[in-house]
Amino acid sequence: MKQQAITRPRRWLALGVLVLAVLLVAVDATVLGLATPFLSEDLKPSGTQLLWIGDAYSFVLAGLLVSMGSLGDRIGRKRILLIGATAFGAISVLNAYANSAELMIVARALLGVAGATLMPATLALIRNLFHDPRERSVAIGIWGAAASAGMAIGPIVGGVLLENFWWGSVFLINLPVMAVLVVVGARLLPESRNPKPGPWDLPSVVLSMVGMIGIVYAIKEFAAHGFGWIPLAAGVVGAIALYGFVRRQRRLPIPLLDLRLFRSRGFSSAVLADLLTILGLSGLIFFLSQYLQLVQERRPIEAGLAELPAAIGAIVAGLLAGQVARRFSVRAVVAGGLAAIGLALAALTTISQDTGYPLLGAALLVVGAGAGFSFTVTADVILAAVPKEEAGAASAVSETAYELGAALGIALLGSIVTGVYRDFTGPAGTPAAAHESLGGAVEAAAQLPPAAAAQLLDAARESFAHGVSIAAGVGAAVLLITAVVAWFLLRGQQLSTSSTQEH
Repeated sequence: MKQQAITRPRRWLALGVLVLAVLLVAVDATVLGLATPFLSEDLKPSGTQLLWIGDAYSFVLAGLLVSMGSLGDRIGRKRILLIGATAFGAISVLNAYANSAELMIVARALLGVAGATLMPATLALIRNLFHDPRERSVAIGIWGAAASAGMAIGPIVGGVLLENFWWGSVFLINLPVMAVLVVVGARLLPESRNPKPGPWDLPSVVLSMVGMIGIVYAIKEFAAHGFGWIPLAAGVVGAIALYGFVRRQRRLPIPLLDLRLFRSRGFSSAVLADLLTILGLSGLIFFLSQYLQLVQERRPIEAGLAELPAAIGAIVAGLLAGQVARRFSVRAVVAGGLAAIGLALAALTTISQDTGYPLLGAALLVVGAGAGFSFTVTADVILAAVPKEEAGAASAVSETAYELGAALGIALLGSIVTGVYRDFTGPAGTPAAAHESLGGAVEAAAQLPPAAAAQLLDAARESFAHGVSIAAGVGAAVLLITAVVAWFLLRGQQLSTSSTQEH
């Protein structure tokens, strides 16, 4: 079907299919946090393995997004979306039945390969479905709201599953969503691709993946364990690979990634804002589910409901973001949203074992609203800054910033939480495993006499909460600095109001 023949109702039905893909990814990311305590008890990962389970998905995703976005531009965004969704569902089964920490890490990495096909394709298809800028802003808002809804649905559905089934069941919820997406998407979605794509350059694919994974691995290891020759070597190899990637793109007549995209100040500024925002947020979010369950002893369903305000704030703000940005300005909405997140994180520096829910709920609501405003508008700026033929590559750059920020955030802020946590003083006889993770401490306490168990749990929980509070402070500083940077870099940026301003 040609894009011009797509009727208005069919466009919005097609958007509904794309929303399913976003839900697929968002639900998967959220339920992992809820399942972590159960997964820790069953697979008994070390503290480092637990971090790898959390960020292996993001590392591989970040390494492959640009390549997969560019591949979608070449072979068709609909085709790569449907292939990726099928693979995502199949690999979810492998995640569900992983019987060791090592297999779980591999399964998460493979899921990252499949996930790398989904997000760039959905945004690129939106760029090609909606030519009117105001309609596109609404569509992006719905797209972003779907990601937030996935964050809300994931913990609640995951909580119900975890209370009735084993932890692997949280991954199997991907299967019905994938089935609907593939069957309905095959009929409704229009195909779109770059009419003059050029070859898919395999050396560029290898260079980008080696570069991204090498750099991120080095940063993660330095943050977790300090200086080491192996992570230093990985970082050097990664830097050389990225340098080679950039040089190769400049020489190729039709590059995998057109570096001229970064000449647009709006594009570059929006990408940078996304990366720093997620970096400041992700480490805290990764540990929040553990805090709610293992520190405050909430049931999984309670922990899921406790995180609901963030999703509600993001959904409402995402739907309003385009309208507000046109009424005021892009930089006011983005910088204001980031500043709101920073202030909310600053409030969470007071978090302790006994923090009441009103503070947590209010902070999460503000975090969600700030993120909804900021991410929706930056996605709109990024898509509007490029020709529709390159929408896949541009979307991939946006998603790479998001996933790279998530991986770095979990590595850096997660390492802060883990480092602070390990220093707690337990009663005599506390096993070393209790210092590896809070899940390990809960398990160790079950083997101790009641008085010693209570002392161990109290010390471990207070230490974990202290680590989360420090990570919140670092995240707050990152977000507030990013708000100031966004205010200056996004000056003069406006969302277009008519299709005549399209490329």
